[in-house]
Amino acid sequence: MSPQTNPARRKLLAGLLLGAPALLAVSASSALAFQQPKKKEKHPHIRLAIHELREAKKELETAEHDFGGHRVEAIEAINVALKQLEKALQYSRKTGA
Repeated sequence: MSPQTNPARRKLLAGLLLGAPALLAVSASSALAFQQPKKKEKHPHIRLAIHELREAKKELETAEHDFGGHRVEAIEAINVALKQLEKALQYSRKTGA
């Protein structure tokens, strides 16, 4: 059954995707407080979010339990988020935004 037709999976994915920004914001603000930037980063929050998502993906990939397929879907959602953040950085480089 696809995530579009399974309300429980859709709710789980929505919770993951809606909860991730809050988690990333807390992680980003605490990690930024300890970083000493060498040069002014144009988009430090996006770069840090990419780093945190990659770390979360590693944790999920090494988890011992599949959680009924939800772990795999969470990894897929992280991959989608990473692609979007990379596209955002590419757009910034292209347009100077």
